[in-house]
Parts: sequence; structure tokens; C-alpha cells
Amino acid sequence: MSFDCILGAWRAHEAELRGYLIHRLGDVDSAEDLLQETFLKSLRQGAGFCEIGNPRAWLFQVARHALIDRTRLAKAHVELPDQLAVPQDDEREPVDELDACLLRNLSEMAAADRQIIEQCDLQGVRQQVFARTHALSLAATKSRLLRARKRLRDALARNCQVHFDDTGRVCCHVPRD
Repeated sequence: MSFDCILGAWRAHEAELRGYLIHRLGDVDSAEDLLQETFLKSLRQGAGFCEIGNPRAWLFQVARHALIDRTRLAKAHVELPDQLAVPQDDEREPVDELDACLLRNLSEMAAADRQIIEQCDLQGVRQQVFARTHALSLAATKSRLLRARKRLRDALARNCQVHFDDTGRVCCHVPRD
């Protein structure tokens, strides 16, 4: 009984669905694939399909969702040129060159500043956890971390002659002896 209901709705709207999918995809084979997926989903509804008030709208909605899913899953492929620039092992981003300078300046900071930066920024401890383990409020922890970061940034700029570009990114520095 449910199969007759599905088959009747399918026969009534199949051509219109096919035209819609071909128009949207521009490819008959892909449209046929999605049409088949739509039909299979209607079969999976079983007897529930016969209770749908507007089977045409339901079929189009299923087809549209299948189309959206296919579009989302499609990955654009870009052909790479045969001759790619080979990165040099000794070329590092300016910010990556700061590691020695950062460690030296961090070790010279006040213990409280060094502790909060090491735990929250370098070890990945969540600020809420840091606040709880150090009997601080979350607001106090955020303020202390912000001030400690500013002091570290100022120390790096002063001691390592770090310069920042317009976006706030490290553009260059002179290592400290």
C-alpha cells in the first residue's frame, strides 16, 4: 500500500524534479544521481510518505537538501604549477625567530607575571582553572594576564628591538646578546 502511494507521487513529479536538478547542476549524470537519492529517501519513509500533506514540496525539499550537501562536499581542486618555490630550511617567520629572546625575557619577569604567562599561554591552562587554583576571580585573572602580556611585549620591544607592523604582527627584531 505505501509503495503505491510513493510510486504515484514519484511518477507525478519525477520529470519536474529531474528538470530542476539538471538546471541547478548543469550535468545530467549528477542530476540523475541526486534524483535517485531523492527516490531512495522517499522509499525509506515507507508508510509515513503517504501521510505527507504535500508530497511534491517534500520531494523538492529533499532534492534541494541533497543538492546542498553535494555542493558542500565538493572540494575545489587547484592545479599546482610544476615549479614550486622550495622553502629554505633556514628561512623562518620573524615571530618564530623570537624564541630565544622570549625565553630570556620571560625568565627575567616577576614571578607572578612569568607564572600566569607560562601556565595560561604556554601550557594551555584555561583562565578559569588558573583562577580557581590561585584563589582569584576570573576577572582578576584576565586582568593580570593582560598586564603580564603587555609587560612581556614591552620587554621584547625594548630588549630585542622587536618591531611590529600595522596589524600588530612581528615584522623584525635584533637578537639580544
